[in-house]
Amino acid sequence: MRNLKQNELDIATRYLFLSMAIVVIKQDRKHFDVGKFKIKEPYLELLGKMELEARKERKELKHQMDRLNIHVVESGRNDSFTSFLFLAHGYEEKRNYFNPAIRKKVEMILFELMRKSQQPAQKYRKKATTIADDLQG
Repeated sequence: MRNLKQNELDIATRYLFLSMAIVVIKQDRKHFDVGKFKIKEPYLELLGKMELEARKERKELKHQMDRLNIHVVESGRNDSFTSFLFLAHGYEEKRNYFNPAIRKKVEMILFELMRKSQQPAQKYRKKATTIADDLQG
């Protein structure tokens, strides 16, 4: 039986998967830090912007969850599935997620964060292209 309203479930699952995306970004930053990349700064900057975007959104989602008194807790894990317990209105609702589906959802969020973090930089890229053209011609 579903005890959460659809919008409450949307907020809680977005918070959950966004939190997972932040963990992935942090791990990737560590790999870039210790990796043997010739020029790692652009990648680290991109990951930093992505993490900042994710943290801002997660903070807002957490605020909404606190206001609605919604909590999410991991309740179990095996090779194929991860279970989460959604708590709201004095009810518990358990949901199982297929691990490859979790990975795909987190990947989609990472692409979304990448696009968001790139938007302001596009106008600078255009300026840099113009400068490069001026230097050549």
